[in-house]
Amino acid sequence: MGIRLSEHRSYVIRLLQDEEFLDDSKQVLYLNASEFEKYQNVVSKSFNKSTYRFLFGRNDSFYEIKADYCIGIDWLGNTGRYLYVEPKLNTNSAEVFNQQLDQEENDAVQDLNSERGVFLELDYLSMLLQVTSVHESNAEVKDLVQIDWDVEQIPIDQKDDKLTPFLIVRFLQTLKNIVRKGLKKNYYKVQENLNNRIKGKILIGQHIKQNTYKNLFTATYCQYQVFGEDHIENRFLKKVLRFVISYVENHKVLLSSNYKVLQETIRYCRPAFELISDDVSENELNQIKHNPFYKDYKDAIRIGSHILKKFAFNITKTSSEKVVTPPFWIDMPRLFEMYVFSKMIEDNPNSKRDILYQFSTYGNALDILVSKEGSQMVIDAKYKLHYQNSHLHQDIRQVAGYARLKKVRENLKVEDDSNIDCLIIYPDIENGIEDFSLANMMKNRIPIHAYHKVYKLGVKLPLIS
Repeated sequence: MGIRLSEHRSYVIRLLQDEEFLDDSKQVLYLNASEFEKYQNVVSKSFNKSTYRFLFGRNDSFYEIKADYCIGIDWLGNTGRYLYVEPKLNTNSAEVFNQQLDQEENDAVQDLNSERGVFLELDYLSMLLQVTSVHESNAEVKDLVQIDWDVEQIPIDQKDDKLTPFLIVRFLQTLKNIVRKGLKKNYYKVQENLNNRIKGKILIGQHIKQNTYKNLFTATYCQYQVFGEDHIENRFLKKVLRFVISYVENHKVLLSSNYKVLQETIRYCRPAFELISDDVSENELNQIKHNPFYKDYKDAIRIGSHILKKFAFNITKTSSEKVVTPPFWIDMPRLFEMYVFSKMIEDNPNSKRDILYQFSTYGNALDILVSKEGSQMVIDAKYKLHYQNSHLHQDIRQVAGYARLKKVRENLKVEDDSNIDCLIIYPDIENGIEDFSLANMMKNRIPIHAYHKVYKLGVKLPLIS
């Protein structure tokens, strides 16, 4: 049994003490004493230093599960239940987030039944496609997903599987980069029954079986090396590509508007593998030594291994309506900041060198630094909806601190005591910008009046209609 949550929402588990407390609300689960005790050992799980997979709080009469800024699925300890956090944002989010902000400040559980609004599903696949389609942002894609392969997998409906589409998009975009550069050539072994000649070394056992017993005295079974594209790595990529093609064709509705984009990528990649076999064993794959010059190959093989493991190496499972998935989590704050970076690079083709991602100094890494004259600013991308009608002082202190770093001022060539502009970018479903040109960003940013030279700017995110 699962508990379903949208991003940033909470779920309360209460002890059933009397029938009068029964409620049909989907945000509250009532349990008897024995079931309630199972949650005593459940703890919050962290994703990284700043983000949690989910937060778990306890009280004498209730437990509270709160979704943080990740989407995914995971077991709730040994309770037999799992938590599923889906990528949905509330169109009336300003009111809800203000309530949640008050909740954090007062350290109390609010009445979740009071939250109202229309929830729209965030198209995280379109965001990932955008990030991986821009060279500068694709080079920074890492640590976006965590997968726990060592625990029992969770049975879910295929439509609720957020991991497989994510892996498939990553694989296809990485494979597209490989094909664009040209498939790697390498030495690989070929076994062949040659007539009237010998090449490489003779395989005695195979030669006796294939030729001597059959009185084929002019044939010799040999093994030799060939330099070309039909080596083990390319064979593995073709095998994964077959699984990916099957999945994409069987889930057009699930992939929504991303289906056409994925189809175009498949059509781009498929011809390069026409003359390559897909005959490869897992033992051969373990013997691969990755060349650091071919970084895309290492990433594609790693992601491809996840895909094959997800389907248990059985291509018929790509069309199943019921599937199992390992616990996994996708880091939405990082995906959001990389989405913003990719859009800025795409919409400012003449200023790419002036837009720096993860500019770091003395252990501090700010999201985006713009050094173009006339548009100089420090940008912090926050995957939070508080900023539609309010702001968080802690975030402003953070971005203002980045602007005071000496290395930042030196990079922007600020020699006097003037302050550098600070900009906080946040999701705004209804009124956010879609044009990420520096001129448009400067024009539409809104000053935060309580602070000097600190601004905020909402950006639209792709949604599934």
